[in-house]
Amino acid sequence: MLPSQNLLHTAVLALTVLQALASDTFIAAVYEHSVILPNATDKPVSPNDALMLMNKNMDVLERAIKEAALQGAHIIVTPEDGIYGWRFTRETIYPYLEDIPDPAVNWIPCINPTRFAPAPVQERLSCMARNNSIYVVANIGDKKPCNSSDPDCPSDGRYQYNTDVVFDPEGKLVARYHKYNLFMSETQFNYPKKSEAVTFETPFGKFGIITCFDILFREPAVVLVSELQVDTVLFPTAWMNVLPFLTAVEFHSAWAMGMGVNFLAANTHYTSLSMTGSGIYAPGGARTYYYNMKTEDGHLLIAELDSHPCLSPASLPAINWSSYALSIKRSSVNDHNFEGLIFHDRFTFTELTNPEGNLTICQKDLCCHLSYKRAGKEEDELYVLGTFDGLHVVEGQYYLQVCTLLKCKSTEPNTCGQPVEMAQTKFEMLSLSGTFGTNNVFPEVLYSGVQLAPGEFEVLNDGRLISKTRPTKPVVTVTLFGRWYEKD
Repeated sequence: MLPSQNLLHTAVLALTVLQALASDTFIAAVYEHSVILPNATDKPVSPNDALMLMNKNMDVLERAIKEAALQGAHIIVTPEDGIYGWRFTRETIYPYLEDIPDPAVNWIPCINPTRFAPAPVQERLSCMARNNSIYVVANIGDKKPCNSSDPDCPSDGRYQYNTDVVFDPEGKLVARYHKYNLFMSETQFNYPKKSEAVTFETPFGKFGIITCFDILFREPAVVLVSELQVDTVLFPTAWMNVLPFLTAVEFHSAWAMGMGVNFLAANTHYTSLSMTGSGIYAPGGARTYYYNMKTEDGHLLIAELDSHPCLSPASLPAINWSSYALSIKRSSVNDHNFEGLIFHDRFTFTELTNPEGNLTICQKDLCCHLSYKRAGKEEDELYVLGTFDGLHVVEGQYYLQVCTLLKCKSTEPNTCGQPVEMAQTKFEMLSLSGTFGTNNVFPEVLYSGVQLAPGEFEVLNDGRLISKTRPTKPVVTVTLFGRWYEKD
């Protein structure tokens, strides 16, 4: 970089920092990337071929980063697997990995790329951040050598980690996070020996970072918020949507609301695996989001957020999630109750048979209560109130307590819980509550067409999720998704 360019960069960076310091808000960006995937192979490619593929993806990411910076963004999050994809074994991913140092080394790869082992990907990401004066968050692979003195050392003599990196507007590596909760198909990576709660300070708040499946577990996701009190959580993900209530935009928005933080979720876009759904979320709801199963295009999202959302009036007050539901008298067993599966979990359901009413349904210690009034009943649509209280054991083990109002796929009860995107029935009012044993409850509302409902629902201190006004669109599901971490 020429001296005049250095002076220009320093001036731009100083102006960016001053602007951030002068405001209680910042501009965030996330990019949903349609990843260019490697060819399926059972043999490792050469390092040059691996870098060629990664550069193709980074070309796309760089254009998004430049555009975000031009629109004033201070930080941009890119997806999990966004640089090389996911078609790998442990052996075939190796050419794509780099040795990522601890950020304490105070390193700017863009300025000093040869200080450590060759790291062309880190160098390029660092330069993207530096040249555009923006924080850049990316997901890459880390490799760490080990030897026989380490009893856990793999037979090939190295650890391989799914890793997030953050470069600041100078291009300095300021954060490195090794994903702790690997999804069942991530056999190419090792589990870290312990959970890492990674945070870093910015002029616009304290940030933490987690990856995809981490969000469903206490460590490190809840630790970052409850113990380390971050303002914003960064979330590279490759999220495969599971309707009705593990849809990316729905669950991520609910998590931001339930935890009282900003949440920047950047998803991979690959519709063949139901991967789509990115967003910029505040405790009060989505500031912007994107869900598209019809095209294979990437998409840039930009929105303004409060730097310290816990100080925002929209932040949820302390909630006793079981208070209201415990005051409802538990009725006798309903002869119309039936069982059905949602994502392999056996729910207990009861049908909404009347235009309006009050329903209670129980499973184990969880009783769910619904008050509702329909604007009109569509003859070809069936709605049920459902409950699940138990350990989910498919792609991981985690204890759930769920209360859900949902539209069934058809009028046949055995379709209740199957994926549904569209609905026609509108409600005039809704109130959902449950006798939860946990305070970690995430309120979700999903309208027809996989649309969120920011500003149309609220959570009361007594644990009721209620409609503030008459819901404006047909409902797919209204859910209170509880995670009882202590019972996992």
